Amino acid sequence: MSDQPSPIVIAVAGGTGSGKTTVSNAILDRIGSHNIAYLPHDAYYNDLVNIPHSDRENVNFDHPDALDTPLLIQHIRELRQWNAVEIPIYDFTIHARKAETQTVVPQPIILVEGILIFVERELRDLFDVKIYVDTDADIRFIRRLTRDLAERGRTAESVINQYLDTVRPMHLKFVEPSKRYADVIIPEGGFNMVAIDMIADRIRSMLRGHRKVTRGE
Repeated sequence: MSDQPSPIVIAVAGGTGSGKTTVSNAILDRIGSHNIAYLPHDAYYNDLVNIPHSDRENVNFDHPDALDTPLLIQHIRELRQWNAVEIPIYDFTIHARKAETQTVVPQPIILVEGILIFVERELRDLFDVKIYVDTDADIRFIRRLTRDLAERGRTAESVINQYLDTVRPMHLKFVEPSKRYADVIIPEGGFNMVAIDMIADRIRSMLRGHRKVTRGE
């Protein structure tokens, strides 16, 4: 427990392939990773180790129930109390958590990124600044296809089928409606440098105010 003011919690949401990670990385670069505790919602997918491998592909990974959001909420609250947390490391090639975890130490800013982080009110209420990255559906699909082929060991057919079966319907049901909760909407994804620079300036201002309070100025 610390007498310091609670960290500032910044949230970056948006559809799959929208550029959330690009925006988050830009914030990390501009503000400095040493000032930020980074929590990607993707790390909190439920562990499917007890489900047969042949059945794991049939899980709807784009529904809020696929994620261990209560654990993410717990970790944000711990970090806000200036306590370190151990976040899961998820292996997307086998849809299961690895045995090891990643230590995230408390920082003045907590950055949370994910597709569905604006959907649940209990999580949403923890955010001080909510950013939604808005990108056209065709661009998002191409980015997802490229990523899943290169990084997650998928076939083009499986990516397309998943997109049509769950990704697109869940985006329309959960992700797109959650945009109304955003404080800031960034069009053109991670390529909108003007918006990113403005957000970075705002976060720097909040960080300076946080440090003045901490020092008692």
